[in-house]
Amino acid sequence: MVPAPLVGRRASAQRLIALALCSAASALAFFTAVVATQDAAADGDTRTLSFFHTHRRDNATITFRRNGRYDEQALTQLNWFLRDWRTDQPAKMDPRLFDVLWEVYQESGSKQPINIISAYRSPQTNAMLRRRSSGVSEHSQHMLGKAMDIRLPDVEIGRLRAIAMKLQYGGVGYYPSSEFVHVDTGNVRAWPRMSQDQLARLFPDGKTVHLPSNGRPLAGYEQAKAEILPRNAALAAQAASGGSLGSIMTALFNRKEPRPAPAEPPARTVALAAPTIASDVPDTALALAPIPPRRPQDLLIASIEPPQPPRPERPIVTAALATPARSSIAPIIGPDRTASVKALFDPRTAFLDLGFAPELNSDLSTTGFTGPAVKPLPVKPPAPMRQASASVGTGL
Repeated sequence: MVPAPLVGRRASAQRLIALALCSAASALAFFTAVVATQDAAADGDTRTLSFFHTHRRDNATITFRRNGRYDEQALTQLNWFLRDWRTDQPAKMDPRLFDVLWEVYQESGSKQPINIISAYRSPQTNAMLRRRSSGVSEHSQHMLGKAMDIRLPDVEIGRLRAIAMKLQYGGVGYYPSSEFVHVDTGNVRAWPRMSQDQLARLFPDGKTVHLPSNGRPLAGYEQAKAEILPRNAALAAQAASGGSLGSIMTALFNRKEPRPAPAEPPARTVALAAPTIASDVPDTALALAPIPPRRPQDLLIASIEPPQPPRPERPIVTAALATPARSSIAPIIGPDRTASVKALFDPRTAFLDLGFAPELNSDLSTTGFTGPAVKPLPVKPPAPMRQASASVGTGL
């Protein structure tokens, strides 16, 4: 019989050994990924993808890697090409997604462009699709620019799914009825899950982090987890840094190069000679530090010449204004009613310009009215001179 404390010590030792082996495997996988990245940059790795958008019916062939580094201009073109085709809204796509698609394409041996079913998806589009179908995730990777739904016309959809799952770079969704595969750069997962036998045939060595439908991981799950997670972290750092090895180390371990100590500025000397003109200053000095706009010439001369004695102040002379004489005209207290009545019946009032436009009565409205607010009174015509004609007849 083995004592219980000895059994416990053996179990603890075995756990420590397993943990050490996993850590060593993680470090080995990480440095393998870093070396592979360095080799790709050294070998001048150039990667090109050809796309065909099934909704817009347009295509593009873009080289997104040149000499092992991402081409920023090409990434900008891809961001626009993979925009939301419903709203024409672009987004910044994850560069790792293009690396995943490139490896899937190379492994498949396809000769046709990658058919795009869906790429970036705006929140408005995702909400609309979520109302139509329960299979659309509320926090879809499409909204983050990390997912694409693709199809290869000359590759069977089940084989395309298997290739993407074996890479173990992110999520893989299988939609055989719609004939496309979802690929993203999120956590390693797959839906719908394969059965235990299907997953074992896809990974004969059992080294996979994919889980079967019964939830029981394969035999090499822990080893695959120790190798794949550091590798994917290195690839994510590579995508964030643009592909350089030093940037990968900085992104993973948050290392920053020490900044050089700022040099002390040289002593400034002021020469009281002829005034300096801004055009005499070299362009390099203008680029080093901002300078104020050129002052007027008289201010420059005044700042250099010795100060002049102050001039005596002139006395302020104030002139007395004459008091205006009082007017003998009596102020009008109220309106002159007699003059007002005479003005109303004055025949000359009819010839005044009252400001009315010559329009028909049917055209008069509140919008077309341009005259005064008070309507003028009609002018009474003069009475006929009957008495004069009667007297003239009597005289004859």
